[in-house]
Amino acid sequence: MGRSITDVIASLPRDQQEQVEARYQELRQEVEGLRELRQIAGKAQEDVAGALNIKQPSVSKIEKQADMYLSTLRSYVEAIGGKLELTVKLPSHPPLKLHSLGDVITSNTPTRGARVRKAARVRS
Repeated sequence: MGRSITDVIASLPRDQQEQVEARYQELRQEVEGLRELRQIAGKAQEDVAGALNIKQPSVSKIEKQADMYLSTLRSYVEAIGGKLELTVKLPSHPPLKLHSLGDVITSNTPTRGARVRKAARVRS
């Protein structure tokens, strides 16, 4: 008779058992799609539909989409009680969070991009 995965892991050296456990915990933090994310949040499609003011079949359609607008994804995530954060990972840089992608900036302080454009106009 074959051995169970639990038995195989138990037979490994302690450091390898810890590596397996660490990887398992990483994988537990990943989800396959929006449906699983909604289920983790404990919401039904009807709940999400009500929050988005759409019908339940539209929620099902959103969950099956491979590509969508960020605004749709943001609305969906907020409807299940979450907050969408976008992180950009560039080589040789720490991860960067995008805070206002597509949002209107209401601050009187110009953004870095606006300062660069203004400086370029002054030099011209």
